Amino acid sequence: MGRTFVSLPDYEITGRIGRGAGAIIYEARQRATRQPVAIKHVVRHGPADERFLEQAETEYAVAHTVSHENLRRCLDVVRVRRWLKTRELFLVMELVEGEPLEQLLKPQPPPVEFDGLLDVFMQVAAGLHALHKQGFAHADIKPNNIIVSGRGGVKIIDFGQSCPLGHTKQRVQGTPDFIAPEQVMRQPIDQRTDVFNLGATMYWSVTRKWFRTMMSPAPAGAKKIEIDARAGNEPPATINPAVPLPLSQLILDCCETRKDDRPREMSQVISRLEIVRHLLNRRRSDSAARGSR
Repeated sequence: MGRTFVSLPDYEITGRIGRGAGAIIYEARQRATRQPVAIKHVVRHGPADERFLEQAETEYAVAHTVSHENLRRCLDVVRVRRWLKTRELFLVMELVEGEPLEQLLKPQPPPVEFDGLLDVFMQVAAGLHALHKQGFAHADIKPNNIIVSGRGGVKIIDFGQSCPLGHTKQRVQGTPDFIAPEQVMRQPIDQRTDVFNLGATMYWSVTRKWFRTMMSPAPAGAKKIEIDARAGNEPPATINPAVPLPLSQLILDCCETRKDDRPREMSQVISRLEIVRHLLNRRRSDSAARGSR
């Protein structure tokens, strides 16, 4: 492509990756080092684009600070200002090779083998655990924000809705099929919000069914709607009998309506995923032993 933005003289655009969150994302190279990068370009065409600039600023503030092998890093930000207001923003990010989990799984039937998925879930949980240790929640974990490389490596991307742990947002943010009840109710967001989002992601990954958070109209005189995250959602093992029961139960526990009923930390999620993996390995060993008799 060989294009260069006037505002980015140090980078050469080599291709276009796609669109997302009001932005166009390019593949580029740093001229001096030849380092490949991704560049997110956001333009303010009107007031409706203000939120996309805000999300890009948030992504930089979080992803420039945190560091973990499963978290995509932001390397730099370039702002183009006119009349003291940001009109364009370029976010220079680590280039991540691979495909979103949703694109990898959507064409396939529900799985009957789980080793690969367990590894993906554990890497996502490890990245989120590191993010939480550094004081942030991602708040938008979903299959499209999980990139899986051909070698099985995992990167969490898109920190545009991230926030400090304990933060209360002024408006509802999140993806409907993965959103936690406290996000809908505009209550404080913490690590258990990411536990829910990951639980809903795992639910879809093993069943190919969306997890539905049920919202009932507020009774007469009540100020708040009622939310039940578990109503109407069958256990994963009921939808897909190949799902190991401990994994099915973990997913349901992650998707509890009340935050206090979910695993409190990602370390607990990782421990329970390790138990599932150990169970599957033991079953294979037992089956192999029986077959050799």
